[in-house]
Amino acid sequence: MADYQALSEFRHALRRFLAFSGDAARRVGMTPQQHQALLTIIGHAGPAPMTIGDLAERLLLKHHSTVELVDRLSEIGLVRREPAEDDRRKVTLRLTDKARRLLNSLSSAHLEELRRIRPVFAVLLGRLED
Repeated sequence: MADYQALSEFRHALRRFLAFSGDAARRVGMTPQQHQALLTIIGHAGPAPMTIGDLAERLLLKHHSTVELVDRLSEIGLVRREPAEDDRRKVTLRLTDKARRLLNSLSSAHLEELRRIRPVFAVLLGRLED
């Protein structure tokens, strides 16, 4: 029973953070999924720039859904598509300056919130060790 309670409380804490994140994204005119896409692009650590296929894989989305997401991000001036240098059939994704400004603002709020709730997660994760 204690395991179920720990899992339930962990999921509740996680959902509260995700709700915070979604609200923060909406306040700057983005959907939570758009915010996650921008974070994924800027945080990409691969040797080559991120492609739509890479983004789909990281977001656990189908390719066509990711194309639609990138279309919306492009329409609101947050992402640019560029032909890949190694294969002109591929498209790479680049953040605009506007996207970087929004991410700077959102990321500092998210990091502050994570620092605030870190002790809660530490306790909850510690309960799973028992």
